[in-house]
Amino acid sequence: MKKIRAAIVGYGNIGKFALEAIEAAPDFELAGVIRRNGAEGKPTELNNYPVVKNIKELENVDVAILATPTRSVEKYAKEILAMGINTVDSFDIHTGIVELRRSLDKAAKEGGAVSIISAGWDPGSDSVVRTLMQSLAPKGITYTNFGPGMSMGHSVCCKAIEGVKDALSMTIPVGTGIHRRMVYIEVEEGYDFEKIAATIKADPYFVHDETHVMKVNSVDELKDMGHGVNLVRKGVSGKTQNQLFSFDMKINNPALTSQVLVNVARASMRQQPGCYTMIEIPVIDLLPGDKEELIAHLV
Repeated sequence: MKKIRAAIVGYGNIGKFALEAIEAAPDFELAGVIRRNGAEGKPTELNNYPVVKNIKELENVDVAILATPTRSVEKYAKEILAMGINTVDSFDIHTGIVELRRSLDKAAKEGGAVSIISAGWDPGSDSVVRTLMQSLAPKGITYTNFGPGMSMGHSVCCKAIEGVKDALSMTIPVGTGIHRRMVYIEVEEGYDFEKIAATIKADPYFVHDETHVMKVNSVDELKDMGHGVNLVRKGVSGKTQNQLFSFDMKINNPALTSQVLVNVARASMRQQPGCYTMIEIPVIDLLPGDKEELIAHLV
């Protein structure tokens, strides 16, 4: 069996767990890791793999797993798609997904490649569950209740603000899809905490939620990568009222995100050129193995 050669772009939390998911997958091999510092200070777990500064330095890459901050996804994806290499990412700004899909669809088709975007657990696998729930009760309301847990995208957003040494953003479910953001930051010497807090609250990641920002001495002492979600839909099947569905997960945030990214990297090899979200991908394409055997086992 010819294995899928995947490159990991970025080596933070998601990149590290993506390595584990690739090593555990029977149909993948790691082509290499792209880091800003290249092989300088290379972690010991990467000793057997190429570590470079640019994906052009790697050979025969089929798909690039973008383990980068959300706001740099489009830039990296366009560069890599132009090389004819598939890309997958976990872009998580819900309001920007449609626009990103349009942008990368054009780039992917021009490069003869495939891009699968917003493929974490939310947006991503939760999006698939929401879609299924809505199909089962076409008329009704779905509530997505996150947490309590650490939001990687929100935490990364805070860390990118000048004067923030480290940050942790916790998502607290209030109920009926409403959330509170509890943000804990370490402030670098000489910076105004109040100004930083105002910048955080005005960012698109936080502006629509009740957000509390607190200054702490050590973010690391508070950090726990656990998270979760409760999806609930109450609605109508045909003309029958009071249909109620619920889906729950308690997870390690970056580990699940990385597993989904490897799943869609596999699925990218089975699609026509263009850009897709997870709800457009046949779920069977996420799995390794013979299709008929999977059907016999799962249907």
